Amino acid sequence: MFQEVASPYTDHAELNINLERLKELVVMAIKVHGLPFSIATQRVLVTLAEKELDYEFVYIDLATGQQKTEDFVKLHPFGQVPVLEDGDLTLFESRAISQYIAHRYADKGTPLIAPDPKKMAILSVWTEVESQRFDPQAYKLAYELVIKPILGRTTDEAIVTQHEGKLAEVLDVYEARLTQSKYLGGDSFTLADLHHLPVINYLMSSKIKALFDARPHVSAWCADILTRPAWQKVAALMKH
Repeated sequence: MFQEVASPYTDHAELNINLERLKELVVMAIKVHGLPFSIATQRVLVTLAEKELDYEFVYIDLATGQQKTEDFVKLHPFGQVPVLEDGDLTLFESRAISQYIAHRYADKGTPLIAPDPKKMAILSVWTEVESQRFDPQAYKLAYELVIKPILGRTTDEAIVTQHEGKLAEVLDVYEARLTQSKYLGGDSFTLADLHHLPVINYLMSSKIKALFDARPHVSAWCADILTRPAWQKVAALMKH
């Protein structure tokens, strides 16, 4: 499809570079539908940033119900964000999207999965822990303490107390795990860590930060992952 033809008007080396870039752009025809402030959308964007992939961002206005329109529901049957389109593939659910990106573009950017089956199994355990143990507590706290005030709504302190205790129990397990390895999935940064980033970022501006600070290994882990260049790029989007 991309036949390299010599031209008397074009330097051959430059032609090769341009053709390679064109091939790259065609391969990486990625489109993300979402909202920059959405935790789930951020999870996908930071995965793309870690993989150093170009993409088109399509802003979905949740305030006007754009995610519930007929056209959007064709992309996401539950009418939520984010949605990823990559060529003829359409995906929803942020963790499924991040796993797809990590596998499909394994040769790009930061390795986010493990080629060894045993290491991948351990990594998968901790991605499950994030979605099943950590996120139900952390997201509820972020919603009550950070998102509700932004929306002008009142925080339910009873809900905060309930989930604060449960999150503390999860973080005790994390503290023990992080005494054994630098990251949750092993000695390198992977999806198991990445999936935590958006909600931890929100919680760092709330009183829940004290739960993380009280556990030295958890605190060091948070400081590490929150200062990654890929996350900083995503965090910058929320300032615009």
